[in-house]
Amino acid sequence: MSTDSPIKTDRPVARKSEATTETRFGTFAGVFTPCTLTILGVIMFLRFGQVVGQAGLLQALTIILMAKVITVLTTFSLSAIATNTRVKGGGAYFLISRSLGVEYGGAIGLVFFLAQAISVAMYIIGFSEAFRGAFPNVTMPMWQLASIVNAIVFVCVMIGAGWVIKIQYGILLVLALSLVSFFTGAFGQVSVENFTSNLQSSYLAKENIFTIFALFFPAVTGIMAGANMSGDLKDPGKSIPRGTLWSVVVTAIVYTAMAFMLAASADQSELISNNLIVGSLAFSPALVTAGVFAATLSSALGSMLGAPRILQALADDEIYAQLRYFAVGSGPNREPRRATVLTFVVSAICIVFGNLDLIAPIITMAFMITYGTLNLATFYESVTRNPSYRPRFRYCHWSTALAGAIGCFGVMFLISPTAAAISIFGMIVLHQLIALRKITTRWGDVKSGVVFEKTRRSLLKLQQEYYHPKNWRPNILALSGGAWSRQHLAVYGHWLTSGHGILTLAQVLIGDVDSLSERREAQERLLSKFIADSDIEAFPTVVCSKSVPQGIRSLVQCYGIGDLRPNTILLGWPNDEDRFEAFGKMLRTVNFLRRSTIVLRNRKDSYDPWSASQGTIDVWWRGEKNGELMLLLAHLLKQNLDWRKHEIRLLRVIPGEKARSDVEQHLTGLAQKARIEVTPLAVISDEPAVAIQEVSRDAAVVFLGLGTPDVGEEQEYCQRMDEFVGCLETVFFVESVGDMSLES
Repeated sequence: MSTDSPIKTDRPVARKSEATTETRFGTFAGVFTPCTLTILGVIMFLRFGQVVGQAGLLQALTIILMAKVITVLTTFSLSAIATNTRVKGGGAYFLISRSLGVEYGGAIGLVFFLAQAISVAMYIIGFSEAFRGAFPNVTMPMWQLASIVNAIVFVCVMIGAGWVIKIQYGILLVLALSLVSFFTGAFGQVSVENFTSNLQSSYLAKENIFTIFALFFPAVTGIMAGANMSGDLKDPGKSIPRGTLWSVVVTAIVYTAMAFMLAASADQSELISNNLIVGSLAFSPALVTAGVFAATLSSALGSMLGAPRILQALADDEIYAQLRYFAVGSGPNREPRRATVLTFVVSAICIVFGNLDLIAPIITMAFMITYGTLNLATFYESVTRNPSYRPRFRYCHWSTALAGAIGCFGVMFLISPTAAAISIFGMIVLHQLIALRKITTRWGDVKSGVVFEKTRRSLLKLQQEYYHPKNWRPNILALSGGAWSRQHLAVYGHWLTSGHGILTLAQVLIGDVDSLSERREAQERLLSKFIADSDIEAFPTVVCSKSVPQGIRSLVQCYGIGDLRPNTILLGWPNDEDRFEAFGKMLRTVNFLRRSTIVLRNRKDSYDPWSASQGTIDVWWRGEKNGELMLLLAHLLKQNLDWRKHEIRLLRVIPGEKARSDVEQHLTGLAQKARIEVTPLAVISDEPAVAIQEVSRDAAVVFLGLGTPDVGEEQEYCQRMDEFVGCLETVFFVESVGDMSLES
């Protein structure tokens, strides 16, 4: 039994990562600008010519379309979740964790942080390539130059987000001028010959449309740049959808126009070989160089701003104990400076050991799995029909979210099945490691909604299905009182249903429901705690009634939903003879309500209820009416680990030796028909009670049939049954109403 308590993340409602002052940004400054600057970045200036050259114009447009479809669908999902909840710091991590739960959020948060941190290295390496191209006299090794630039970006971010956001306006202006310079210069070199030759693909060795797609896709991953700044926005629910969608539309137009212009104005071989082709075609190469510098530096700044905020939000939720150090913020806006230092270290390592063509596909995989999971979160939110899912963004449907998820995961495997499998396996490992810690969060997630919807559909289907006795499963209502005082009932109920049926621990409080409402809730909480502490698979229920019999009648009649109602009532045998009469009436009531009855008579004074007694499991057969249910219950008991070595004996009392062979053969046939392994045994005796007490004296458990006492004979009947079993330690009296069968 597990006694470990779940790890809780209950903290103050106000999220630590939120700014505590009014330094917040609007749609243009906080979302559109960082998204656009990140999308129109290093890939556009330094690798887009290679994309058009190798893929050809037609396939290049297909690549742009594929990438934009995925990002548009993901933006729809992002917008739906962002307008359905109060968005705080953490961007995609916050949205996914609050929808799919802490396990998915924790796994995605770590992966997305690393993706953003590695992106810093990609953008800075791109800047360094452009710098070396613009200033060929610079002989400094690439990694040294990139490391210096990385340090400068780090210092800028450490100053604060507000300063970085402000300089983005200047960067956006430089970027716009560089694009004007490119289109103006390239237009003068347009030729039909170039356009025609560049229509078709010309892939280098080991390259194809999917590897080129992997090279290009990081160019469009900037849709998260605004969401990553969610904690610094005035109105995230409004700004994230508007700013992101406008950025996707504008950049889609730019990339499409640029693809046509490159195909029409340059030779295919030059497109493939010259990484600085955009500057070569421009009216003013200096402006394009400035644009490259601006785009790469702004993208690096955006990623170095976003990555620490993801890590800080992750650390705030205390999912990974090792990351708590990074939850601390500096200044009134809680700038994540500790997390920024770690981001700088990760990017510095990647700069030393990586290059642009190697890093881009890695980032593609990380972003793909993040986007796919975000789409999956939106799909589940929508398809479970959770009443709390009421997004203000109306253009997202479960079908668009599902298409986005399928697109992301599908493209991952098309790019590299091995890398995709490794990425997904890594996510599963992280998910399971978090799940094993049993973290309890203060926020709700979609998991309960998924379970509810599946349960609802299953219940409706179960209601429509034709019931057959061979499909009988134990749905036991155990009248265990407080459970802790009659643990043997709860334990045996668990053993009889574990993995096969449903167990409910029930308690009846005597009195009026109005005066006992608080006590009823308290007792139900205690029952729930007992179930959790004992590691029992069970449900608690407590009812108030004027008397115990009336309460039991109410439970038997009303507990459950549809056809998922208790079919068996588990009772404890009354040790006080003064209670025999009331108990006998209860047996008759349960039988009248067409429920099978199991009565546990236990004579052990002091013992561990979880310890299986030594000895056999004896089933005394007197006919199919009760015998089939007794044999099945014995089989279910033996399925538990503590009972697997116990032998089931199927016994019958006979008056003489003559019938022994036929009876044992009959018992063997019954067991074979039921496919239950037993040891058949005919016991010769004229006194069944004496024989049962003698033969089963050392048995661990004894199963005996039970009848329904007639009116007025309850006291006498219970006394007779009590004397019948004598000093046997553990006896199950079983009465079946005939709704089950052992036949296949």
